[in-house]
Amino acid sequence: MKKRILVTSALPYANGPIHLGHLAGAYLPADIFVRYHRLKGSDIIYICGSDEHGVPIMLRARAEGVSPQDVVNRYHELNKKSFNDFGISFDYYGRTSSPVHHETSQDFFRVLAERTFLF
Repeated sequence: MKKRILVTSALPYANGPIHLGHLAGAYLPADIFVRYHRLKGSDIIYICGSDEHGVPIMLRARAEGVSPQDVVNRYHELNKKSFNDFGISFDYYGRTSSPVHHETSQDFFRVLAERTFLF
C-alpha cells in the first residue's frame, strides 16, 4: 500500500483578489511539490479553500457597504478562478462555510479530544 500524502496551503481570506505574492509564497511551492509526487505515482491530494471567517472580511464589507457574505461570495469565486487560470492543481478548493468543512473540522477535533491529545 502506497503512503498517502495530504497537502494543503494556507487558506486565503476571501476579502480581496489573489496576487502574485500569494501565488509565489504559499501556493506555487506546494503545487510544484504535488506535481512532483504525481509524476512519481504517489497517492497525493492537494486541498485548499477560502477562509470565510475573519476581521479582514468584515473590514472589506464595511468599506464597501455590503454584507460580509457578499464579500466572501464574490472573492471566493474570483480567487477560485484565479487559481484555476494560473494552473494551480488543487484537487479540491472549498469554503470554510461549507457543511463538509464544518463536519470535517469537528471530526478532526473530536478524534483528538477522544484520544486525549487536547486538554
